[in-house]
Amino acid sequence: MTGHAPQLDIDGPLARITLRRPRVANRLEPQDLQTLRAQLAEVNAQPEVRVLALLGEGRHFCSGFNIGAVPGLDAGALFESLSNDWEAARPVTLAVIHGGVYGGATDLALACDFRLGVAGCEMFVPAARLGLHFYQGGLERYVIRLGLQWAKRVLLAGQTLDAQAMLASGFLDQLLPDKAELDAAVQALQTQLLGMAPLALLGMKKHLNAVVRGQLDSAALAADLAQSVASADLAEGVAAWKERRPPRFEGR
Repeated sequence: MTGHAPQLDIDGPLARITLRRPRVANRLEPQDLQTLRAQLAEVNAQPEVRVLALLGEGRHFCSGFNIGAVPGLDAGALFESLSNDWEAARPVTLAVIHGGVYGGATDLALACDFRLGVAGCEMFVPAARLGLHFYQGGLERYVIRLGLQWAKRVLLAGQTLDAQAMLASGFLDQLLPDKAELDAAVQALQTQLLGMAPLALLGMKKHLNAVVRGQLDSAALAADLAQSVASADLAEGVAAWKERRPPRFEGR
């Protein structure tokens, strides 16, 4: 085994989780999946964290699960639990993609709210070639995020999508020409998100994900709407708009 377990860093409202097995393209071992779920739970438990970024060390984002560990393990169930947790994360999530993103790691990226990539990145899912049936959550995310035909091209035909195809399919929200511009775009998006009112930002993220899955809880939405309407942040936002100044939100 090479490299180290994923690393969580929290700096006020911003958290970063970095995959750290660069010698094997940040391949995920079974214990890494458990670590990532525990780190995500830690982030969810800290209400001041509003943005969470996922990154990989070295040349690649992530090569997915260690195929050698698959026999005797229900790898699909492990990855499904992790990706489902990631999709339901309380903060807004970003995947920062460079190099290759392969196998189940493509679903982990799809579970993020935003995906930014750099020229030269690519994605590939070898499940059908290996005799692995992709799990329910991953199938749903592929169809919801990319549409049925793109899902079939990747999962059934086993096509490798280059950076331009990743952008065209909707896998990437932004495609940047080099690492410096990728880093700048990530910083800009994080700053933009952190400038939003927390109650509105995180509430709408939660309910948008529920809407697309046909699972909207109308009562929960009504409660969040009422909280937003009565919030000090809304009053501050309106005052800042009138006074043409940046708002100072406090999440209450």
